[in-house]
Amino acid sequence: MEKMKALVVHGISDVKLEEVDIPTIDEKQVLVKVKACGICGSDLPRVLDGQAHYFPIILGHEFAGEIVKIGSEVKGWSLGDRVTAAPLLPCSICNYCTMGKPHMCTSYSFIGSRENGAMAEYVAVNQQNLIKLPEEVSYTQGTLIEPITVAIHGVDRVNLRLGETVLVLGLGTIGLLTIQCLKAAGVGKIYAIDIVNEKLKIAKQLGADVAINSLEVDLKEYFAKNEQPTAVFETSGSAIGQAQSLSVVDKLGKVVYIGTSTKNVILTPSEFEKILRGELEVTGSWMSYSAPFPGYEWDTAVRLIKEKKIDVSPIITHKFRLEDGLKAFEILRDKNSNAIKVIFTID
Repeated sequence: MEKMKALVVHGISDVKLEEVDIPTIDEKQVLVKVKACGICGSDLPRVLDGQAHYFPIILGHEFAGEIVKIGSEVKGWSLGDRVTAAPLLPCSICNYCTMGKPHMCTSYSFIGSRENGAMAEYVAVNQQNLIKLPEEVSYTQGTLIEPITVAIHGVDRVNLRLGETVLVLGLGTIGLLTIQCLKAAGVGKIYAIDIVNEKLKIAKQLGADVAINSLEVDLKEYFAKNEQPTAVFETSGSAIGQAQSLSVVDKLGKVVYIGTSTKNVILTPSEFEKILRGELEVTGSWMSYSAPFPGYEWDTAVRLIKEKKIDVSPIITHKFRLEDGLKAFEILRDKNSNAIKVIFTID
């Protein structure tokens, strides 16, 4: 078997660059030579806390590259095509899949978490998961397509009026992309909230009208005196932020939870009462898929970058090689690094 270099996770903070077999493909798959692969926030606990589904594993689900081998039954794709891919592998037969909700699949797999991913020189991809990248979208930009689809899916979870005042809480990759998706959707005033001033500056650069450090400003007091947002998009996953979202949104407003919670979310009686008395619309947003699979989110994400309605360059703060291994993950968890999106570039 031919070999490739891959970043293999063996356990807690145990990451090694190794020579492994190049993936074999079946008749409905292609082999992609990976050019770039991003590190998702969900990869951090897998590497640094031992929370992978199994070991050893090759992570990586945000990637872009070039097709170098094609299965016998693959149609419509050619050698050399520039692609990214939707990492979800739905079963296609459960009730949720058949009703056109693949992200609710009860027995899905996933490239880069439940099976080997793209922190390697090559990755196998099903034909139905492929997304073509136009020449105007670089491979580095292509690694942000998946995160952009998450932002698009979140924005579309509620009906927004043109000119509506909205708030994005948490300015990591998803939060900064959500601001740009909201701008593209035609909302009006955008508030951006975080506790890191550098991220607040980037949010203003990318379209936020007001940027607030919630360590320096009491949000409840601020919005008691200023225009309240009618929609809040919580992307931080912080238990504090998830409760604050209910406090700051206007009556009859909408709250969309995009960030994944890692701690207990405790609501005061007044915060919970806001849902009742304010008749709030509260919803979650999970992944980024719709029917027909993988969904409109993916072509839309490509178009938004191509048309320069989304700028990912300020979000990509660090680039590494596979040889750098563990360092790339540790810098994302280092609060002093100001890291947002970290990417491996691969030749």
